Amino acid sequence: ERRLRGAFDPTRLVVRDDSAAHGGHAGHDGRGESHFTVEIAAGAFAGLGRVERQRRINAALADLLKTRIHALAIRVSAPDERAR
Repeated sequence: ERRLRGAFDPTRLVVRDDSAAHGGHAGHDGRGESHFTVEIAAGAFAGLGRVERQRRINAALADLLKTRIHALAIRVSAPDERAR
């Protein structure tokens, strides 16, 4: 959450840990905190397409995606849009 706030100054940010729902699945090693959903709205995403928005979020979390985060669902929008 701290990284996303620092990178995008969002008007809305919800980070949900979905790891418990994935116990026993691939990528779940028992430590928890491996599956997340991010809902974010920020002016930084205005005028960008869905793929570029997701690329920017992935870049902000790059090292965590390599080591700790197995799955990341992203719902991203500009402040005046509905999340997509």
